[in-house]
Amino acid sequence: MSKYNELVNLDINKKNLLIREDLNVPIKNNKIINDARIKAAIPTIRYALSKGAKIAITSHLGRPVEGKFDKKYSLKIIAERLSSILGKEVFFEEQLLDIKSPEYTNDITLYENTRFLVGEKSADEDLAKKIAANCDVFVMDAFGASHREHASTYTVSKYAPVSCGGLLLMNEIRSIEKIFMNPKKPVLAIIGGSKVSTKLNILKKLIGKVDGIIIGGGIANTFLLAAGHPIGKSLAESDMIPDVKNITSLAKEKNVSIPLPIDVICQDSNNVRNKNVNEVSKEEMIKDIGPKTSTIYKKLISEAATILWNGPVGVFEDCSFENGTRNIATSISKANALTIAGGGDTISAIEKFIGIEDLDYISTGGGAFLEFLEGKELPGVKIIKKL
Repeated sequence: MSKYNELVNLDINKKNLLIREDLNVPIKNNKIINDARIKAAIPTIRYALSKGAKIAITSHLGRPVEGKFDKKYSLKIIAERLSSILGKEVFFEEQLLDIKSPEYTNDITLYENTRFLVGEKSADEDLAKKIAANCDVFVMDAFGASHREHASTYTVSKYAPVSCGGLLLMNEIRSIEKIFMNPKKPVLAIIGGSKVSTKLNILKKLIGKVDGIIIGGGIANTFLLAAGHPIGKSLAESDMIPDVKNITSLAKEKNVSIPLPIDVICQDSNNVRNKNVNEVSKEEMIKDIGPKTSTIYKKLISEAATILWNGPVGVFEDCSFENGTRNIATSISKANALTIAGGGDTISAIEKFIGIEDLDYISTGGGAFLEFLEGKELPGVKIIKKL
């Protein structure tokens, strides 16, 4: 039996549903670059419509200044894309929710960006009351925003008669829980990104749960620095060296392998070179893992039964430094393992080098994905737990 209140277990016929989605998609020159998060929200919306509910949808987009309307952060373009995907008109309400509560006069209405609202980030009670007015059921479906204690993701549940998890949110929770509940071994984590400080907690958490950790990006540079290797002008956090040494020591105690790169792709003002890790000069920056390292990582990935991926291993946006992340992605796509990935950069890499369908599950969350893996109780998940 589920420990959560779930949308699929409720009678929602002729009910007013307030659905919080995460429709925070990249937009450039007034065009949606990637609509993966919009598509991920569709099953919950379609399900609610099929059961005879009327729907009000809220979401944030970007980081506008609170209390100030900014056209480039308007959700109008999102309503248009939703309408196109659903094959049904999604009415767009321009009036903000701190002025006008949802009215449910249309089958489906998308309301303007919640981050235009004064009090959204501070979880204001009065704002939450206005947002929850007229709804019968609050559906939390925005996993990507579930780590935020905002008015539209958390406080609103205090004033809605019923709060539950949507299809997307529940799918996220169950897929991520698979990693830690009874995972097939060996379990391999691939953790990339620029800073150890942002991934410190997850690295510590993983050491007790996995058999190996592949690290990449600026995180790997800091590990190399801690191991005494020269890294030149590479991105690293020297103040995190004691933490890195602690993680390395803990990994040895737990018999968790953390293989460091043995060769890297470097760049100085004139050239791009492949070098062994002990050959990086003072003027060079490490931008990717090298081919020898990729071969080692390929073998580790092929031997894993469960793989968790968060973060690229190089500056993959630049074709000179994309091969490391490309090789990781390709190896994962061919792996005979349960494969789960999350984070914006990771999804971009997957879409660039392989395909979303090549992995078993792609999380729509970045920060929420990591915090849930760390074992933190996310505000947006807490509110749908059964009492």
